[in-house]
Amino acid sequence: MKSLWRHTLGVRGWAFRNVFLIFFTGPSILELTSERCEIRIPLNWKTRNHLRSMYFGALCIGADIAGGLIAFELMRSQRVRVSFVFKDLHAEFLKRAEDDVHFSCEDGKAIQELMQRTVSTGERQETIVRVVATVPKKLGEEPVARFALTLSLKAERK
Repeated sequence: MKSLWRHTLGVRGWAFRNVFLIFFTGPSILELTSERCEIRIPLNWKTRNHLRSMYFGALCIGADIAGGLIAFELMRSQRVRVSFVFKDLHAEFLKRAEDDVHFSCEDGKAIQELMQRTVSTGERQETIVRVVATVPKKLGEEPVARFALTLSLKAERK
């Protein structure tokens, strides 16, 4: 796999062209394997709300990236054309995120299986992807939010 700074630049470049709001939040990739993804979104004037904590929209963007990046990388590495979208989102906001937020997804195995099912059947397939948001500088590993997103994949016709 590419080094993390190259992944970060790749994601930011893609976001600049395709989903500017992701680019605007300034995500950084801290870990990316076929099993796990962890990204960080900084708390700054762009992501902070009136209570000086991270705006819930920025938190959802972090969950979107962490939950989708493993699928995106699998698509790229396996050279398969798959369209993916999050069908729904369930979020629990547990504490105020008052510093940089780390988003981690450890559902790589489920995403790999989903990708295999999608490619082999050619039909739309779905699975739940879980993402946990933490603020390590202030709260250690205690979650500030939990997300469950339904990842929906469909193999594109050639």
